[in-house]
Amino acid sequence: MAEVAAAGSGAGGSPEAGGGGGGWRRPHGPLQRYYGPPAAEATEAAPDPADINGPHFDPEVFLTKVRSECPLGQLLAREAALGREIRALDSDMQTLLYENYNKFISATDTIRKMKVDFRRMEAEMDDLAANMAAISTSSARVSAALQDRHRRGAQLAGVQALLRKLQSLVEVPGRLRRWAAPGAEPARALRCHARARAVLRHYRHLPSFRAIEDESHAIMADLAQRLRARLRDDALDPKELTECVEMLLQLEEPPEELCEEFLSHAGARLEAELATLEAELPPADASGPAATPPPASDILDFVDRGSSAFVGNLCLLAASYRSLFEGRPGAGGGRLEAFTAALTTRYFELLERRLALERGLGDTSLLVRALDRFHRRLRALLELLPAAGAQAGAALVARAARERVDRYLRALQTFFLGCLGDVRQALAAPRPPGKEGPGLPDLLATLAASVLGQLKAVLAYVQLFTAKDVAFASLPYFKGEFCVEAVREGLVVAFVRWLCRTARGFADGPAERGAPAAPPALLLLLARLCLDYEATTVSYILTLTDEQFPPQDTGPAVTPGPALCAEARAAAQRLLDHYVQVQGAAVAQMLRKSVETRDWLGTVEPRNVRAVMKRVVEDITAIDVQVGQLFEEGVRRAQSSDSSRRAFSVYSSSRAPGRYAPSYTPSAPMDTHLLSNIQKLFSERIDIFSPVEFNKVSVLTGIIKISLKTLLECVRLRTLGRFGLQQVQVDGHYLQLYLWRFAADERVVQGLLDEVAASAAHRCLDPVPMEHSVVELICERG
Repeated sequence: MAEVAAAGSGAGGSPEAGGGGGGWRRPHGPLQRYYGPPAAEATEAAPDPADINGPHFDPEVFLTKVRSECPLGQLLAREAALGREIRALDSDMQTLLYENYNKFISATDTIRKMKVDFRRMEAEMDDLAANMAAISTSSARVSAALQDRHRRGAQLAGVQALLRKLQSLVEVPGRLRRWAAPGAEPARALRCHARARAVLRHYRHLPSFRAIEDESHAIMADLAQRLRARLRDDALDPKELTECVEMLLQLEEPPEELCEEFLSHAGARLEAELATLEAELPPADASGPAATPPPASDILDFVDRGSSAFVGNLCLLAASYRSLFEGRPGAGGGRLEAFTAALTTRYFELLERRLALERGLGDTSLLVRALDRFHRRLRALLELLPAAGAQAGAALVARAARERVDRYLRALQTFFLGCLGDVRQALAAPRPPGKEGPGLPDLLATLAASVLGQLKAVLAYVQLFTAKDVAFASLPYFKGEFCVEAVREGLVVAFVRWLCRTARGFADGPAERGAPAAPPALLLLLARLCLDYEATTVSYILTLTDEQFPPQDTGPAVTPGPALCAEARAAAQRLLDHYVQVQGAAVAQMLRKSVETRDWLGTVEPRNVRAVMKRVVEDITAIDVQVGQLFEEGVRRAQSSDSSRRAFSVYSSSRAPGRYAPSYTPSAPMDTHLLSNIQKLFSERIDIFSPVEFNKVSVLTGIIKISLKTLLECVRLRTLGRFGLQQVQVDGHYLQLYLWRFAADERVVQGLLDEVAASAAHRCLDPVPMEHSVVELICERG
């Protein structure tokens, strides 16, 4: 021991003794856990007697805790782990014996005590394992006993169930008699009979079961007779009819007969509902609106009653037929399809007749709602019967929509004619002195705004047919053909073309139609309206229509905007040409009468300008003001500085004064006919009835040309004396003084007046002209 102690206190006894070889070794893990943490850490941890690695370990507490908390398997595992730790500790103890002999000696007693405790724990574990084995054996015996008891309970339950079934079979006739009685619960009786029928058939070889079966059959046969009688009752509604047929089918009645009776009864009821709807309509052979009274209810109420009564019952009966007879022998062959097709065809005819009574425009939203409800209920019917008239129903809705669009077209036409009537009345109304009526610009603005506003309102009404919340708007017709052919072409384009034709009709021979001639101001106003349509309105209307009713890329062809604008411009051109002709004819008529009613041979020497020439200038001035209200000024040819003072002679201005004056004397008259022909060779040809342009000077030039041409032709047919020639000279000079300012080219006025003077000189018996100064004096004084 001394040697051991010396060894322990020598080389390994102190940290300084092991200088270079190994020095003081660090304690191993298990011993370190056994000896515990340093004093500072020990003071911080709470004492735990169950902690086997702690300084306060208590074996009794530890064993008590392990036995109470751990199962047998875990105890055995814990035992094995502790054995391994003990062996490890033994090895470490032998290794550290020389390193820390004193501490080891003090720990030997503790380890011996732990071994004793572990042996005792192993003994307890063995006892616990034996107890657990005994418990497992007892549990197996209990489980076997329970299974045997369950088996016997199941057998007993089967016997009890069999007894209950036998009891219920014995009670079947009484239950059937009670439930199948009139006014009782036949459906319950059928369910009871259906449950007992298979058992009774299986055991009918037994006398007691045969008696029960025979009695049950007799009761159900009586029930079947009463159901047959009820089936012939006309007061049955569809639900009661379905229940009655369903019970007869459960009683194994022939499906063929039941199918016929079902369709016959349903057809009679649906025919009665159609007859009720037809009673509200006038007879089909009624002719003329006067013979047809107004409908008793609106179209929405009619469709609601038809949809809820007829279509609703038809859907219910079709669904009932499918559920009752689908797959049964003798109930197929397309009976239901033929049955519904005949009834829906008649219903469509009644709805067509009711829609035909909607002669006025009425409330379009009401019509759209009615068609929407009709289409929705029809779609529900088509889900049951796809061939029940899908195309016919869609065609009916499309025809109703197209008819309403056609009526809107007629309403627009009537509205435009009414506006024209208001314009004509405003133009013809007498004006009190000092009070002016509406001018042409105001009338034009009112007319254009009213027509355009009415057209936009009509488009808004028609757009209800393509609203997103309308069911039939998803049909191909309303996505393509309706937008293009019905609305764009059939309504908008047709109205614009009709407007142009109507306006042009005032210029294309109104006398042949027996209609009164249109006032010139109306012709001018309509010409401006058509010109505005060509410039802006047509493109605006078409753009608005395409936005509200977008056409499909693959749809039918549409009328291009330029083509419609060309028609409007052609109508404006025809109206303006006719206006020029009418106004020119009015002025020409005054000139013609003034020439034809005057004695040109016996007239006196002129002292004044004739009143008719003043009236001509006044009328031309008034026309200038009227045309200037609606059309631009236009471009005039540059005027000469002395246009208003140009000399007017019975000879051509190219001949006057310097060239031919020396050779002209009263005793040697010149050959005026020859001079006139020479003048025509060198003058420009004047087209009297050429198309006018859309400006004021062109219109006035056309009117002046017609007037002066008429004056020329009238003078050519008269024979004049000296003073008659001088009167023509005075009148011509007066016209030249005032008319040149209205024409686009003053040479046109000068040329025509020169021809008038030359013709007068040619037709004069004594062609002595008046001095130019005297002519000017008379014209200035006049």
